[in-house]
Amino acid sequence: MKKFDPTVIAETRYIAAFVAVLSLLMEGVFLVLGKWDYTVLLGNLLTGSVSILNFFLLGVTVTKAMTKDEKDMGSFMKLSKTYRSLMILAVAGIGLGFKCFNDVAVILPLFFPQVGIYARGLKLRNSNVVSEGGEQDAV
Repeated sequence: MKKFDPTVIAETRYIAAFVAVLSLLMEGVFLVLGKWDYTVLLGNLLTGSVSILNFFLLGVTVTKAMTKDEKDMGSFMKLSKTYRSLMILAVAGIGLGFKCFNDVAVILPLFFPQVGIYARGLKLRNSNVVSEGGEQDAV
């Protein structure tokens, strides 16, 4: 069995946790609005899991790209992005095409990893400012 970079595993766990929290929040909003049914859960599970898989595959691709020549690195990353985008489009198409999936619950979880990445960046940026002894500016 192939070993994966521990950083890729750790970051994927973080994103998976973030997607799970946002998914629960989304489910709660549907519940509060009285619009929750099993299609919301199925749509959420479908694309939530694919968005986590996409992030994991991105991490694996970046790790592999680092071992390639500089000229091959770009084409390797582009090819990976193409395949991952096709995977997301296919799964989203399936989710939108079948009525056993709620359309909103299919689309929203695809954006959850980006929110997690942004939040992680803010957290790391703020912790670096504090650990370096700098002062945080009021925004």
